[in-house]
Amino acid sequence: MAELEPAALQNETEAANGTGKLGSSPEGAALAYGSLLAMALLPIFFGALRSVSCARGKNSSDMPETITSRDAARFPIIASCTLFGLYIFFKIFSQEYINLLLSMYFFILGVLALAHTISPAMNRLLPENFPSRQYQLLFTQGSGESKEEILNYEFDTRDLVCLVISGVVGVWYLLKKHWIANNLFGLAFALNGVELLHLNNVSTGCILLGGLFVYDIFWVFGTNVMVTVAKSFEAPIKLVFPQDLLEKGLEANNFAMLGLGDIVIPGIFIALLLRFDISLKKNSHTYFYTSFVAYVFGLALTIFVMHTFKHAQPALLYLVPACIGFPLLVALVKGEVTEMFRYEEQPKDGGNEEEQEKKEN
Repeated sequence: MAELEPAALQNETEAANGTGKLGSSPEGAALAYGSLLAMALLPIFFGALRSVSCARGKNSSDMPETITSRDAARFPIIASCTLFGLYIFFKIFSQEYINLLLSMYFFILGVLALAHTISPAMNRLLPENFPSRQYQLLFTQGSGESKEEILNYEFDTRDLVCLVISGVVGVWYLLKKHWIANNLFGLAFALNGVELLHLNNVSTGCILLGGLFVYDIFWVFGTNVMVTVAKSFEAPIKLVFPQDLLEKGLEANNFAMLGLGDIVIPGIFIALLLRFDISLKKNSHTYFYTSFVAYVFGLALTIFVMHTFKHAQPALLYLVPACIGFPLLVALVKGEVTEMFRYEEQPKDGGNEEEQEKKEN
């Protein structure tokens, strides 16, 4: 879903998933890459933990979206069409107006995502006697027996506090496009993605990661579409960290970048393995920690190869084999391959769609 770029290429192709600009010191580059790696691990680790509670919860607002094998097979095609569609849009229409619409869209999404992210921490920080009133935002269409519910969102006073705080960050991002505000939204998007997007089994995860493995290689090495869209697209769909932070402080502007797709896609597979670990009831998280270490290895290898060959690298080229291969090797050693591929999660609606899919297959 993304790529990393060496410093020597950045002025020519500033991909949204690329990193580096000319003139950065070795210390600054090391700090930037290390910070990106640390920031990538945060939403994967905490998102995976929260996905367990989400899978067990009954709150309709936190209902996970289950990805089936059919969804996984379609996703690279849909992503390719979306990417190429954006490419055409940026070629035909004014980049300024498109990014204005995108900024407003991601402002709303970012405020909601950040509010959801900080909600558990805020509930612990606010005193128990903090006033708590329930609210409901309800939109319906029609009247009488033909009335149809479009939106039904329930929240309380604590949620309003989270929304206000997130709104301040959103206004900051809209006015300044500051890299810290960008990262707050990016981390929130990534954590929510890992928490709320659930793969139904390991086979589906392999299909999804395998399809996006091909997608990433094709659009990075085969065309200039991803680079063009990334250069034009102004939205918090990436994590950034300045390589000249040591020289310029918070006003630094020579950014290393990592696309959110390289976090969320492997992250939802790692979260699935955590839930599989828990299903084994062995009081160990072997597969979760194995895949977590595999992610660190894959991303570090991406950066190493990028600097060795001085050429942009699609991160999923290294992340996918690592995140699938390491846990599978452990399962082979432990003799649990069958258990791994038999593990199944059903959607909260009872799994009718998945059962129907099995019948069709």
